[in-house]
Amino acid sequence: QVLQVESGGGSVQAGGSLTLSCQVFGYTRSTYCLGWFRQAPGKGREGVAAIDDDGYANYADSVKGRFTISKDNANNTLYLQMNWLKPEDTAMYYCAADCPGLDIATTSENWHFLSWGQGTQVTVSS
Repeated sequence: QVLQVESGGGSVQAGGSLTLSCQVFGYTRSTYCLGWFRQAPGKGREGVAAIDDDGYANYADSVKGRFTISKDNANNTLYLQMNWLKPEDTAMYYCAADCPGLDIATTSENWHFLSWGQGTQVTVSS
């Protein structure tokens, strides 16, 4: 079983940057992939970025060019570097793991993960 613990959320002005971290426990190669999702008030959860065990990464169109997902395999930590933040990026951000059979090259609307962290809040003010 995989467990994730997120950190790094906070409040920032538009145009600023934040880096989210996710400590992953119990990850094995069969877990295959990790990702970040977000959910804004009154909206559904949406995929933001995902990375597979080979290091291939994919992003939602809304964050391409601004966000970067990466992982530190030695420390079992997943990161999300967020630059040029916008008010519409305001949401609870969740670290996700375990996506058996998923090709993350597909559009983010088709990402399905099995394990979720508790979330960390990101608030961007204009």
